[in-house]
Amino acid sequence: MNPIRKLLAALLLALSVSGAVAQNDAQIREQKRIIASLEKRIAAEEREISKLRQGRTSTEERIRRLARQIDSRTQLLDATEKEASLLREEIARKDSVAGGLSAALERNREQYAAMVREAYRNYRHNNYLTYIFSSRDFADAARRIANLRAVASMRESKLRDIRSLSEQVRTEQEELGRRKLSLDSAMRRLSSQRERLQLDSRNARASVSRLSKKEKAALQRKIAQEQQLDAAIGELRKLTKGNKEGASFSSKTSGLRLPVQGGRVKRYKGNMAEVAGPKGAQAISIYDGKVVEIKRNRITGKYDVFVAHGEYITSYANLGTICVEKGQKVARNEALGTIGSAVDIETMQTEYRLVFGIYPPDPKQTMSAANCFKK
Repeated sequence: MNPIRKLLAALLLALSVSGAVAQNDAQIREQKRIIASLEKRIAAEEREISKLRQGRTSTEERIRRLARQIDSRTQLLDATEKEASLLREEIARKDSVAGGLSAALERNREQYAAMVREAYRNYRHNNYLTYIFSSRDFADAARRIANLRAVASMRESKLRDIRSLSEQVRTEQEELGRRKLSLDSAMRRLSSQRERLQLDSRNARASVSRLSKKEKAALQRKIAQEQQLDAAIGELRKLTKGNKEGASFSSKTSGLRLPVQGGRVKRYKGNMAEVAGPKGAQAISIYDGKVVEIKRNRITGKYDVFVAHGEYITSYANLGTICVEKGQKVARNEALGTIGSAVDIETMQTEYRLVFGIYPPDPKQTMSAANCFKK
């Protein structure tokens, strides 16, 4: 490979590495922002919980707040684990880059040492003068002098390369050390948050055990109301008038995949279904359509995505992350985001689930979510 091709290859490699590093840095900064927001929310909830006094009403409110607190801590653990994963990737990349630079530095040092040894041998044996005085004519002598100057210039260039590589190796190793410290900090935070999560769960279970079955049922209804989507659906029906995307969908459509990859239906509630799945599972659109609205639940911090299939609407609530935008066309089984965490009020255990709903154009008509899916 000629020198120009080598230089171009090195430049392309440097650009690809710097692009990957910049993207990874941006992701780490975003995770830190998410973590800071969750920590702020948890601190506010802790202050509110500490203010609550004893009594039936206070106990119910305390349980509701503890359930939200547990969910927030779960989100914080997930976000911190993602930050730790990004840091591990960055450490591996930095380690690889530093190793490559160290190897290149060692090769340059060996080449420079060989140049210096050769120059010293020529100097000791007056080979430079012999080389010049053995020229055929003045033109040949001028060419040979130019060659000697070129060799000296190569030595100077190699020395500059060594200095530059030494600085790059030092910079990469320092950054590698900082990343390792950040990872250690993230792992300590993870351990601390897991302990606090376990404490919150014990406190919540103790509070739940003091409630009667009737009080637990009432509390379940109150928490379910936090995810009520009916008000939003009423407004969205106006936006779906005349929508052509996924217009072949009807009340007779059936045999569709569940809206959670690897999911299972936990509970049907008329036109709604709770679908549980593994952590990080993708939520998918059950049919071709168009994203008509995306809302952020102010209580849970999760996302609600609404997709129109003709004039029918499906809702996907409790998403932890989303990967679509309002107005975007989506294909059948296309990813909308990932399911979010939730807390079972009976056991205070964390699970991951999606609240799915389906709404026909006529508000008076009901359509059971159960009828859409494969049996």
